[in-house]
Amino acid sequence: MFEKSTWIKLPRNVVVGHGVVDELGAAITDLHLTGEPLIITSPTPNELAGDRVRTQVPDSSTIIVETASFESIERVIETAQAEAADYLIGLGGGKPIDIAKMAADELDCGLVSVPTAASHDGIVSGRSSVPEGNTRHSVAADPPLAVVADTEIMAKAPWELTSAGCADIISNYTAVRDWRLAKRLKNVEYSEYAGALSEMTAEMLVDNADSIRPNLEESAWIVVKALVSSGVAMSIAGSSRPASGAEHLFSHQLDRIAPGEALHGHQVGVGSILTEYLHSGHNGRWRAIRDALRSIDAPTTAAELGISDDDVLEALTTAHEIRDRYTILGNGVSLDAAYETATVTGVIDGD
Repeated sequence: MFEKSTWIKLPRNVVVGHGVVDELGAAITDLHLTGEPLIITSPTPNELAGDRVRTQVPDSSTIIVETASFESIERVIETAQAEAADYLIGLGGGKPIDIAKMAADELDCGLVSVPTAASHDGIVSGRSSVPEGNTRHSVAADPPLAVVADTEIMAKAPWELTSAGCADIISNYTAVRDWRLAKRLKNVEYSEYAGALSEMTAEMLVDNADSIRPNLEESAWIVVKALVSSGVAMSIAGSSRPASGAEHLFSHQLDRIAPGEALHGHQVGVGSILTEYLHSGHNGRWRAIRDALRSIDAPTTAAELGISDDDVLEALTTAHEIRDRYTILGNGVSLDAAYETATVTGVIDGD
């Protein structure tokens, strides 16, 4: 008897485009959210769009978070309880939205995501990533009820944040390869739909990277749609598998070895070059991934990440220890194999 079932949680409203922050109130009304919200934001997003958001929700309160931490999450929870907030609005990049997502999960209330930068797919997904010391915790949470992504605002974000978001999406290519590998070798549950959606999104950015340029709202539109697709793929899968494989383990290990040196998206981009080579060697698409990253001014070498060659080798040979998730790294990559991979791909110079 067939007994398989699944529960897919997706954003109910996704509003993307020029000036749509002024449609936030309508999006909230359409969700039948009532009462007083608490806006969670950080200083720069608050300056950019805080007043426009508060105009749409005049009964709201605002809390400014400076750092992404569990302490900040606790402060948001305490403030929401003190203010008797009925739902939360996350305004900003990854930091305030991840904090708001985890707080909403703890409070068991709704969340509306209003991203101001296309830095990673956390603006849509049901995952939150919060650093603690030299480690980073990825935690499951419900996805936002709605996403209101104003491309006019997002196009003005620092280019490095947009390029990091692009690199994060491009890395989905190797994440899906790892997922399929885990299906074949470990019988890990695999979703053809989620895998195809994530892979298609990554290939779209690889193939069209030369059309993504700074300060172009059309570029922000392309990147936001890709981030939405990636987040939806994770919701369909019920895990981060469609967007997180060995390249993310590599990045998480870099967070421990060389904390704060590079953006998450940039680290997973370089990790994707390395892991694609491990998958397919000289005949793989690692050159296409590298060239796409170069086209959007994302780092492709250790030096461009601001880390040493030794850091790359240490991260690549120890990344399998991060979590119990089968990837191309298997039970570990030898130092010789890591050195060959990093030098052939040009991630380190090998001198």
